[in-house]
Amino acid sequence: MEQRLTIITLGVNNLERATEFYETKFEWSKSGSSNEFISFFTLNGIQLALYERKELAKDAMVDHNGSGFKGFTLAYNTRSVKEVDRIIENLKRKGVVIVKEPQKTSWGGYSSYASDMDNNLWEIAFNPFLELNSDGNVIQ
Repeated sequence: MEQRLTIITLGVNNLERATEFYETKFEWSKSGSSNEFISFFTLNGIQLALYERKELAKDAMVDHNGSGFKGFTLAYNTRSVKEVDRIIENLKRKGVVIVKEPQKTSWGGYSSYASDMDNNLWEIAFNPFLELNSDGNVIQ
């Protein structure tokens, strides 16, 4: 199996409202492959998909009733500490819940956490040990 990730699909409680969140709060644009059942956002080399939580659980043949910490976070890495601060301030102005204010981390970086409307956690972070290319991909 090749080492890659193609799509991250988030199960959401209300597809229309979740799509609006990503379009208005993150200022992202849906891709042309979106339809009334699923929203796709093209990121740097992968797709983020939003799909009704109950339908996603049904497809995976698991119970849709989950609560609390989901056991993962999504990360948006920046090129500077100032960029973390700027993004978080912008999200705050738009009413996004900031779970953790920007701060220095124990691992030598700087990060904050924001929550989408389905409590998926987005880490907005500067990692001085990861260099990003012009597309925002990690340089190995």
